[in-house]
Amino acid sequence: MSVFGKNYSRYYDLLYKDKDYKEEVDYINTIIKRYSTGNCKSILDIGCGTGKHLRFFKDAGFKVSGVDLSESMIAEAKIHLQQDNDLYCSKASDFNLKKKFDVIVSLFHVISYQTENTELEMVFKNIYNHLEEGGLFIFDFWYGPAVLTDPPVVKIKRLEDNELNITRITEPVMNVNGNTIDVNFEVLIEDKNSHILNVIRETHKMRYLFLPEIEQYVSNAGLKLIDSFKWMMLSGLSADAWYGTVVAGK
Repeated sequence: MSVFGKNYSRYYDLLYKDKDYKEEVDYINTIIKRYSTGNCKSILDIGCGTGKHLRFFKDAGFKVSGVDLSESMIAEAKIHLQQDNDLYCSKASDFNLKKKFDVIVSLFHVISYQTENTELEMVFKNIYNHLEEGGLFIFDFWYGPAVLTDPPVVKIKRLEDNELNITRITEPVMNVNGNTIDVNFEVLIEDKNSHILNVIRETHKMRYLFLPEIEQYVSNAGLKLIDSFKWMMLSGLSADAWYGTVVAGK
């Protein structure tokens, strides 16, 4: 089953229209200012999607670049950012841009999409190879203790715009021995004018992670773990918050 396929990406921004990208970028910029040792000018977003985060980083004065697995997402990002260069379609583990960045970010749980140990090793090593000395790598992830404390449940999300009614049903299946969750999406899209119903089904396999293993992956790649927080906060990780933030450096 594809992940963020062509049809899914068409409705991606509508599905996440309530996501406050500017607030998230402001949060990352606060972290950058707190931990950066130099003047950060360039930023790479791994898993950039349609470029919503990059738009606000660009507005903040960064020279922005992005990588995403989906060709259709990159096409949307080029339109949204009004730039054709520095946006690449590639896996997080094997791109080679032949340049380095002051800051690398990977948001919206992209790291948790890397479900195999070898994938995570390759991603962190690739980040090391693309990071300037003194640079920062900031990412969010699914925090294992919180996932186990508050296991996932079936959710239904409904939204609409002038043209579409959308219903998304999310059915998670936990694989406890692998520290992963199969997130099964069924998205029902109804055209308000024609009343034609389109159905998209995708499975996103996600891995929840624990801080000691993250620290090991970071260290094995030649990076150092600087700090960790609850997502959108500057307080420590805890079992009451699914999403965590890690700051690593080179």
